[in-house]
Amino acid sequence: MPPLDPPLPERAAQFRARVATLEAEVGTVIVGQPDVIRGVLTGLFTGGHILLEGVPGLGKTLLVRTLAQALDLTFNRVQFTPDLMPSDITGTNIIIEPAPGHREFRFQPGPLFAQIVLADEINRATPKTQSALLEAMQEHTITVSGTAHRLAEPFFVLATQNPIEQEGTYPLPEAQLDRFFFKLLVPFVTRDELTRILDRTTEAEMPTAKKVMDAAEIREWQRLVRDEVLVAPPVRDYAIRLLLATHPGSPFAGVEVNRFVRAGASPRGAQALLLAGKVRALLQARHNVSFEDIRAAFLPAMRHRVVLNFEAQAENLAPDTLLATVLAEVKERE
Repeated sequence: MPPLDPPLPERAAQFRARVATLEAEVGTVIVGQPDVIRGVLTGLFTGGHILLEGVPGLGKTLLVRTLAQALDLTFNRVQFTPDLMPSDITGTNIIIEPAPGHREFRFQPGPLFAQIVLADEINRATPKTQSALLEAMQEHTITVSGTAHRLAEPFFVLATQNPIEQEGTYPLPEAQLDRFFFKLLVPFVTRDELTRILDRTTEAEMPTAKKVMDAAEIREWQRLVRDEVLVAPPVRDYAIRLLLATHPGSPFAGVEVNRFVRAGASPRGAQALLLAGKVRALLQARHNVSFEDIRAAFLPAMRHRVVLNFEAQAENLAPDTLLATVLAEVKERE
């Protein structure tokens, strides 16, 4: 008879302990940014992808590299530039000569064939190259010359972009943005954090993270999140109403949404709310998702999925400001 799995409370406690260990290891290199680190790990344990946005120098790339060091996973970095072609990241068929007089095509994998992929400054590549990520992010496969190649699991894309430099960049299309589980805004550091950063980077050898988790363990925690944490019907309905409230013309949409939104969030937004809520519930020693879990995930899950119209752009209205209004207007129970 196969051994029984430990009871859910015991496995949940193990999950919290292991996440704390991983966060601590990342914290040996990264100063501050606890919300960003927690958001990135939420994407990891739900099987989603993360878009990091912040001005240069805040450690976005360093955070991804540090996470890759702490996880026993294959890692590739792609520096996105305007001349980057789709085949440069997906791979291509090349002609080889294994024996004299005999030639054959062989597939040469591109940098997307890794378990953690850093798409650095993703908005510098053309839409054609950006779209090459779509199949990989959604299906975890890459098709080249009619042949589908399966990517190793877990497959985790972290992309960075700079919000202040617009010259020579290509805004990500809505279909691409929708594939990202969260869009995380990386804030500027505080005075104390800047002091610690200078201590670590100017006076001693740079610290590095040790490997603390492998692929098998990550997939185990992903199954725990998806299969074991419950979502009560009222909480699920709250997530649904929040999503519908981002759609102009919906019965749940308020005045601001009807005035300033061109297109609301897709069903992937509701999926992100529930999955992120499950991770947050586990980390707070609960086995069911609460209304507050949904509220905590709302901004990072929706800020890149809501398309504002020209009037909103003319008034310089930020998506977070609009979404905060939605949160205030939609009641937990209706």
